[in-house]
Amino acid sequence: MSEATKQQRSPATALCRARYAGRIWLSGVPALYLPFARVKYRKVPNRLVEPDTELVIEGFQRSGNTFAVFAFEMAQERPIKSAHHLHSSAQVTRAVKLGIPVLLLIRDPRDSTVSHVIREPCVPMEQALRAWIRFYERAVPVRARVFVADFSRVSTDFGAVIRDFNIKYGTGYKEFDHTEENVARCFDLIEDRNKQRYGRLEEGKVARPSEERRGVKSELLGRFDDPALASTRRRAYEIYRSLVPAVEPS
Repeated sequence: MSEATKQQRSPATALCRARYAGRIWLSGVPALYLPFARVKYRKVPNRLVEPDTELVIEGFQRSGNTFAVFAFEMAQERPIKSAHHLHSSAQVTRAVKLGIPVLLLIRDPRDSTVSHVIREPCVPMEQALRAWIRFYERAVPVRARVFVADFSRVSTDFGAVIRDFNIKYGTGYKEFDHTEENVARCFDLIEDRNKQRYGRLEEGKVARPSEERRGVKSELLGRFDDPALASTRRRAYEIYRSLVPAVEPS
C-alpha cells in the first residue's frame, strides 16, 4: 500500500472528512449555523451579517472572496461595515431576509472545486463538489435579490463589478481601479494576512495565484473529470448556469 493510500485511510483523514461534512451541512442551516458562528467569531470583525451591515460579500472558498474584500476596501474612502468570509449559504439567506445588498461570488465549479481540494487536502473531490452544490443551490431561489459576480469578472475588472452592483442596489461605492499596480498591492496585503494567520506564507492556503499550486492541479483535474462524477458535475453546472447569465453586464 502506498504512502498516499495509507494517508487517505488514516484515522486523522477520516476525522478531517467527518468534521468537514458536519461543517458543510451545518453552514446551510441558518437557525443552527448563525448562532454557532456568532460565538465562534465573536472576536472577529465583519464576519457575520447584522441588521446594520451595509453589504455582504460571500462565496464558496476559492471564488475570489479575499481579493474582492481587499480590493473593495482599498477603493473606499471610509470604513464599510460588511460581512464576509463565512463561506455559508446561511449568511446569504439571512442577508436577503434583512434586505442587505449581497455580492455573491461564484467560480466555474471545476476551477473552484479543484482549488478548494488543494486547500483542503483531506477532502475527496466528490465531497468538495457536493459542498459547492450545497452552497449555491440555496442561492438559486434568491437569484433576483443578490448580485452575482463570476470569478472571471472579479479577477479582471472588479471596478466594473462594483459599478454594476451600485446600479442594482442604488449604492454609491467607489470603484476599484483594476490596474496591475493596485492588483499587486492587493496581493501584498493578502500575503501579509496569510503570514499573520499561519506564522509564515502558506502557499496552499494563500488567496492569490500560486505556481506551487499549479504543480498539483493537473492530477486533481483528472479526479474532477472522473466519469463516476458525471451526474454530480452536471448538477453543478446546471446551478452555475442558472446563476451566471450567458451575457454579463458590461
